Amino acid sequence: MGDDSEWMKLPIDQKCEHKLWKARLNGYEEALKLFQKIDDEKSPEWSKYLGLIKKFVTDSNAVAQLKGLEAALAYVENAHVAGKTTGEVASGVVNKVFNQPKARAKELGLDICLMYIEIEKGEAVQEELLKGLDNKNPKIIVACTETLRKALSEFGSKIISLKPIIKVLPKLFESREKAVRDEAKLLAVEIYRWIRDALRPPLQNINSVQLKELEEEWVKVSSTAPKQTRFLRSQQELKAKFEQQQAVGGDADGGDDEEEAVPQVDAYELLEAVEILSKLPKDFYEKIEAKKWQERKEALEAVELLVKNPKLESGDYADLVKVLKKVVGKDTNVMLVALAAKCLAGLAAGLRKKFGQYAGHVVPTILEKFKEKKPQVVQALQEAIDAIFLTTTLQNISEDVLAVMDNKNPTIKQQTSLFIARSFRHCTPSTLPKSLLKPFCAALLKHINDSAPEVRDAGFEALGTALKVAGEKAVNPFLADVDKLKLDRIKECAEKVELVYGKKTGGGAEKKEGKAVTGKTPALSGTGGDKETKDAATKPGPLKKAPAVKTGGPPKKGKPAAAAGMGGAGAKGKKGPETKEVFESELSIEVCEEEAAAVLPASCIQQLDSSNCKERLASMEEFKKAVELMERSEMPCQALVRILAKKPGWKETNFQVMQMKLHIVALIAQKGNFSKTSAQVVLNGLVDKVGDVKCGSNAKEAMTAIAEACQLPWTAEQVVAMAFSQKNPKNQSETLNWLSNAIKEFGFSGLNVKAFIRNVKTALAATNPAVRTSAITLLGVMYLYVGPPLRMFFEDEKPALLSQIDAEIEKMQGQTAPAPTRGISRHSGAGGDDGEEEEQEDVGNDVVDLLPRTDIGDKITAELVSKIGDKNWKIRKEGLDEVTSIINDAKFIQPNIGELPAALKSRLNDSNKILVQQTLSILQQLATAMGPSIKQHVKNLGQLVIQILGTGENNVRAAALATVNAWAEQTGMKEWLEGEDLSEELKKENPFLRQELLGWLAEKLPTLRSVPSDLLLCVPHLYSCLEDRNGDVRKKAQDALPFFMMHLGFEKMAKATGKLKPTSKDQVLAMLEKAKANMPAKPAPPAKGSSGVVGGAAPAKFQPASALAEDSGSNTMESKPDPKKAKAGGASSKAKGVQGKKVLSKPNLKEDDDKSGPIFIIVPNGKEQRMKDEKGLKVLKWNFTTPRDEYIEQLKTQMSSCVAKWLQDEMFHADFQHHNKALAVMIEHLESEKDGVISCLDLILKWLTLRFFDTNTSVLMKALEYLKLLFNLLSQEEYHLTENEASSFIPYLILKVGEPKDVIRKDVRAILNRMCLIYPASKMFTFIMEGTKSKNSKQRAECLEELGCLVESYGMNVCQPTPGKALKEMATHIGDRDNTVRNAALNTIVTVYNVHGDQVFKLIGNLSEKDMSMLEERIKWSAKRPSAAPVRQAEEKPQRTQNISTNASMLRKGPAEDMSSKLNQNRNMGSHSETAHTVPREFQLDLDEIENDNGTVRCEMPALVQHKLDDIFEPVLIPEPKMRAASPHFDDMHSNTASIINFVVSQVASGDINTSIQALTQLFQIESLAREASTGVLKDLIHGLITLMLDPRVEDLEDGEQVIRSVNILILKVLEKSDQTNILSALLVSLQDSLLATTNSLKFSELVMKCLWRMMRLLPETINSINLDRLLLDIHIFMKVFPKEKLKQCESEFPIKTLKTLLHTLCKLKGPKILDHLTMIENKNESELEAYLCRVMKHSMDQTGSKADKDTEKGASCIEEKASKAKVNDILADIFKKIGSKEKTKEGLAELYEYKKKYSDADIEPFLKNSSQLFQSYVARGLRLIETEREGKGRIATSTGISPQMEGTCVSAPTHTVSSSIGNTDEEEVEPSVYLERLKILRQRCGLDKAKKEDRPPLTSLLSKPTVPTVASSTDMLHSKLSQLRESREQYQHLDLDSNQTHSSGIGTTLASPSSAAANIDDLKKRLERIKSSRK
Repeated sequence: MGDDSEWMKLPIDQKCEHKLWKARLNGYEEALKLFQKIDDEKSPEWSKYLGLIKKFVTDSNAVAQLKGLEAALAYVENAHVAGKTTGEVASGVVNKVFNQPKARAKELGLDICLMYIEIEKGEAVQEELLKGLDNKNPKIIVACTETLRKALSEFGSKIISLKPIIKVLPKLFESREKAVRDEAKLLAVEIYRWIRDALRPPLQNINSVQLKELEEEWVKVSSTAPKQTRFLRSQQELKAKFEQQQAVGGDADGGDDEEEAVPQVDAYELLEAVEILSKLPKDFYEKIEAKKWQERKEALEAVELLVKNPKLESGDYADLVKVLKKVVGKDTNVMLVALAAKCLAGLAAGLRKKFGQYAGHVVPTILEKFKEKKPQVVQALQEAIDAIFLTTTLQNISEDVLAVMDNKNPTIKQQTSLFIARSFRHCTPSTLPKSLLKPFCAALLKHINDSAPEVRDAGFEALGTALKVAGEKAVNPFLADVDKLKLDRIKECAEKVELVYGKKTGGGAEKKEGKAVTGKTPALSGTGGDKETKDAATKPGPLKKAPAVKTGGPPKKGKPAAAAGMGGAGAKGKKGPETKEVFESELSIEVCEEEAAAVLPASCIQQLDSSNCKERLASMEEFKKAVELMERSEMPCQALVRILAKKPGWKETNFQVMQMKLHIVALIAQKGNFSKTSAQVVLNGLVDKVGDVKCGSNAKEAMTAIAEACQLPWTAEQVVAMAFSQKNPKNQSETLNWLSNAIKEFGFSGLNVKAFIRNVKTALAATNPAVRTSAITLLGVMYLYVGPPLRMFFEDEKPALLSQIDAEIEKMQGQTAPAPTRGISRHSGAGGDDGEEEEQEDVGNDVVDLLPRTDIGDKITAELVSKIGDKNWKIRKEGLDEVTSIINDAKFIQPNIGELPAALKSRLNDSNKILVQQTLSILQQLATAMGPSIKQHVKNLGQLVIQILGTGENNVRAAALATVNAWAEQTGMKEWLEGEDLSEELKKENPFLRQELLGWLAEKLPTLRSVPSDLLLCVPHLYSCLEDRNGDVRKKAQDALPFFMMHLGFEKMAKATGKLKPTSKDQVLAMLEKAKANMPAKPAPPAKGSSGVVGGAAPAKFQPASALAEDSGSNTMESKPDPKKAKAGGASSKAKGVQGKKVLSKPNLKEDDDKSGPIFIIVPNGKEQRMKDEKGLKVLKWNFTTPRDEYIEQLKTQMSSCVAKWLQDEMFHADFQHHNKALAVMIEHLESEKDGVISCLDLILKWLTLRFFDTNTSVLMKALEYLKLLFNLLSQEEYHLTENEASSFIPYLILKVGEPKDVIRKDVRAILNRMCLIYPASKMFTFIMEGTKSKNSKQRAECLEELGCLVESYGMNVCQPTPGKALKEMATHIGDRDNTVRNAALNTIVTVYNVHGDQVFKLIGNLSEKDMSMLEERIKWSAKRPSAAPVRQAEEKPQRTQNISTNASMLRKGPAEDMSSKLNQNRNMGSHSETAHTVPREFQLDLDEIENDNGTVRCEMPALVQHKLDDIFEPVLIPEPKMRAASPHFDDMHSNTASIINFVVSQVASGDINTSIQALTQLFQIESLAREASTGVLKDLIHGLITLMLDPRVEDLEDGEQVIRSVNILILKVLEKSDQTNILSALLVSLQDSLLATTNSLKFSELVMKCLWRMMRLLPETINSINLDRLLLDIHIFMKVFPKEKLKQCESEFPIKTLKTLLHTLCKLKGPKILDHLTMIENKNESELEAYLCRVMKHSMDQTGSKADKDTEKGASCIEEKASKAKVNDILADIFKKIGSKEKTKEGLAELYEYKKKYSDADIEPFLKNSSQLFQSYVARGLRLIETEREGKGRIATSTGISPQMEGTCVSAPTHTVSSSIGNTDEEEVEPSVYLERLKILRQRCGLDKAKKEDRPPLTSLLSKPTVPTVASSTDMLHSKLSQLRESREQYQHLDLDSNQTHSSGIGTTLASPSSAAANIDDLKKRLERIKSSRK
């Protein structure tokens, strides 16, 4: 016994572990006693035995084991910590106890298992028992089955999960052991008790005999619902209740709670899913398309067989659904239609919610197929659509269903209504909200009025069902206009309806309504709810107390006010009394007087209309007292207000009486039962007084009282309509102000948004600013309630107005709508949160519904879909680009997008990530464009986007997240959280997916007020994320934990830890406890009656952005104030900025002091030393693809000596917020620490390159902002970037030019432009060229564009290493895969071509044929629009226009930039400066062609020669017939300006050029209209016309020359008839633009100047009508852009001479007074113009005859004077003297020409014969040249008959007689013989007369042509001649040339032989040499 005594002394826990079984037995016995004694379940004693309990139950000695089991049972029952042992003990019981032969052991094992279940460990126990069923020992299987049965019997199906048990049940029935089969049978019977028939499907496949036995047993099962008899520890209240019932002996209604739980188990949930897609026949898709119907039938039968499986595995069924839909919609064989419908029904039933994503595609097809009348087809379609309905929600398919309801086919209408009725039966009041009821009821009301009885019946049934489901209160507002018979019919149908969820829901709703209605106000006198309405319906009419359903009454504008006023479930309680009073009949004035006399003193009524205002005031006082004392029930409101409105009524002149009257109206409305009829009596008067200074406030008070009595929606609509029917702006603005306040006081619910928006738009268009301001204020208030969609309605307003609206909205950002303070007392609080939330949504949805949406369904063609699915990624991209443009064009779209979702779905999995990103951006667009209707695609596309969050590429993830957010904004979160999809994604162990998804949930969950129960499915995966290997995932999971708990509650979350491993569980529970402390409160529901968007009441999209930001965690908010302060620059002091930081980063005081010093410390020679180190390879060269840690460390070290410590900490912080702060500080210190910045520039730039590799956009934007400011500063300081700085920064900046975001690319391009000021452009070129080698196509494209800009600005010299190599490199990109790169390369080379012409082709070298053709096509297409360049340079890159030098100091902003922009501001009145870009394609020019044009004469002559010669005798009328032909009714239209303009516009748009030109000519014949043309318009017109004249293609037309003549005439008409100031301004602007342009030809400028000369000729007549101040301002601006020196540098002298002549002419005409007209010039003293005018005035007297700057023109009159004064010989001697002198040789030749022309018989031979042969030929050539010039520029082939006074015009006319009015300045009448003579000469020249081709007119006739002001000098002329002739010889040797060059319009040229051209060239060469040598 020695041994015994040893172990007897041991403590109990050691005995239990002893190796002797007796010792253990003793230990167990003592332990049992101990366990029964310990009262405190949390006693530390329990913990000692934690590890021993398993040994208690698994003891190897049977006797000891029995005792151990008893002890274990006591432990589990009493110990708090027992739960921790569940897994191991249950496992021990199963394996070591259930196999024991002793029945007692089994019992105890079973009890232990049940006890564990009782202490909330059911799942773990069940798991072990199910494992036991796989044991080979049948005893264990039997015992486990029995335990499960017992557990189910006692605890019920709520606690014991049936699904896993039913899964193994068939296996138990297959066991060889009878005992197992019998136990299985008992278990099956027990399960049947709980779930009834749901058990049948899973057991369909067991042995038929067993099934039969089971059926027999099931029949015996009691039909009463089973009840839980044993309860968990957490169910002690239930237990007490149960015991109490047992004691009473009855179960009266106690089983309610349990009963609800019984039908919870769904047979579907218990089934195993079957995968059928792989089992489809291989040739299924071919067969289904087969022509033979039998083959199609076979294919469908195969599917039908597969879909009979009751539960299908989820997968991609899109293709299968698509072909089935096609069969249903298009197959001609109805049998197959029925079969396909059955297949769809089977799919829907087998997939359930997972089929929802396909529902939207199929529903419209099925509904439209109801046109089939065969019963079996109809039945199959009904089954299919019903099954499909259960997979989705009514909301998702509502659009499709409503669209079909308007179908003309009665069968379709009938079946759709029946479908709606069946669908409604599945709804509850919450799933059938007002927003859904409204459109359905509206559509069904049409059906009940249909001519077909079956449609009517179906409509009644559907409305009846709606009435039953949602209750009368919700539906009645929509039935307001239905007559009584129909209403009764609807109610009758409602009574017959049986709802799917039993009558309980409907009844409950009605019961609730009853309660709500009864307790409203005393006015209701206690009657209840629906009954009341029904009673009233039976007796409509003006009953005082019985509320009536609206059966008549005045029609409402927009939606009925009643409907607008009634919010959804439980929105407005005041419906009863309100509807009653709407129909108070109008009383006659006699009745009113009687009723008023009964309640008012007689004296009061008598004095009401007294002429004495004091008596009227006394009467009002009495009236007021009487009203105050009246009871509500006694007060005859209508009678009283009618008496008040009696004479003088609202025309009362005494303001005191009026104030009192208005106050009484308010009192009556507040105290009485005030009806809308009464309101109608007074409202007009109130609106009339609302703008009154003295009575306005009283009027507003009365209106508010009426709004409270009759509801704001109705009152507001009436008031606003009345205000805008008046013309008083004060009333209008005050009404809007009242409305703004009223909305704040009453809330927004029920207001007719559409009507309001209409009125606000009217107000915004008002001329009175007060009305506009009030309207904008009202918009701001509406924004609080409606949110961002409101702005969409005002997109098309003027920019100025839009900016005011935006400013108002900005003010409202961050504010929440105030809770209503009025209108609540009469509203019931019924309906609670849901009603309110629903109403909120309704406001928003209403607004979104009002947006006009485009149907893009027809644009989503099969071809487009196949493009998107093409094998070639480029074609796929094209398809996606098309989709993008379709959506962009449509802006807002209808939900019908055809096959697009399926196509986009396949692209989300594209191997090409760029396409994935593009698809994501399309989906983002789609969400915005489609609005809430995008919901239907959440399951289909949305979940796929979530999967993309798991991709490795940051930018793709960012795009996916943006897309998910855009979708969630439109759909709300419910759709995303429903179902298992989200939990399935979280389950995947993808760190990216997990962290993005959890981050997203953490952002969204706090804003929600409720979530679907499916969120619980995510919890186990959330727990696994808490322990994920990836730190980011763990952090995100911890962040999300409190928000999960906020919705699910701590208990559920803690319970879900049950399945975790013990170690994990402890950790997770600790986190849960921590999260519990931080758990935020749910967003509060809006205050009752409120309709403001408060908290999360409405979907996210209607919340102010700041509210969302606040919810999304504190981080973002914390960091915001600081950067803003910094950004403000000087706005906030440094101290403030520092203070801000102090709050954030909590530095100690020392650090805080440090921040006051400079941030950059200047280290002498620091930068140079760093450069040396890098050169000597002592440090790493700054060159990497992604920055490695060693680079960052190196930079940190280098910065430590020259950057403030605190700033460096911010710069290298891990969090991007700190980088933003650092940048903000750097921006703040930029100006104040210039030297410091420059000394550390290399380090700053390197640090910024690191920021380029950050993914955070805000940092990048901030960095770019800083760079822009930095480079501005550097250029001001004239700093040059060093090579080191450039090479370590520019390549990384260029990387960012390929960013996907436009705004970033734009900024980077701007920075690159600025860099050219501080770094040579040629070196920049090299870096950018390197950038074109990137893999990023956006970067390649942008770099190529930038190269084009550099070449355009700095010329070919910028190209490195040589232009040839650079261009070859650029040209390789023409063949790039990416379209944008190709375009960029082509555009760049075209730019180079525009600057440098054909030499580009030599430089490019050999290109492939395809590339070359693309380039040539592009060059042809671009056609170098004139003045495109100057505008762009002036606006975009001003600094580049100045100078090609890359020296920074030279590249300062020049006056050209400033002035050209100012010029555009001052003068382009309303017209765009870039109008040049819009030249129609036909009229775009090839200027090279024009310049090279040698005017080869074509022998086809204009139509002129076809005319009868008689016509010429009617000089002025020749053009008339043509004009008449074009517009026969033109004269009739003179009276109507609008019709003239319309006619002209239609004519101008004609395809026929002649018609267009004639129309314009006619327009300019009407002076009143012509003078209306503004400067901008005239500039564009002149530009277009001149461009047309210069276009060589015009001459190729059949009537080309005729067209040019017509344009010539038109230009003259424009010059003469337009407003003279405007046309002069336009010409000056055009001249300036053309001189600035690098691409314009000289011809263009010359023609503009000729027009100016023409205008100068007209100046003497028009000077008085010209606004000289404006003209001189324009000249001043011109001179500022082109100072004298600059003008002299021009290729031609023409411009400077033109300007001088204009100024001289003005001085001559106005004299010294001209100096008084400089008022519009700001700094006159600095103006070059004033100085010049002064000089001219000074010398005008001295040099009357020949001014120094006078042009070479000498009028004939001048020669006449000389002739009269001196002898002919003297004159000629004088002339030859001039020719002989160097200075006056040109002048002399001109005079000689004039002289010869006037005195054709004069003999000049004597003067020539003494001179040398050289001089003689010089004179002859000079005369010929002048002749050519005058003829070329004049283009008028005149005869000798015209008087010499008649001088040529600048833009010459053709041979029409119109030229007489142009050319003949003296207005002389010209004889017809003149024109005949001209015609004869023309005919001779063209070889149409007897004269030979070679014959030239005699010199005398040539010399007698009218003169033209010769502006270009002869040297210049020679230069241009020589170059043109040389080119012509090379290019046109095969053509006959004329040495006389064709100039502007190429009319009337003569033919000559090639030899003469060659001779001319030689002559010209010699002459040029001679002139050059003489000038030296």
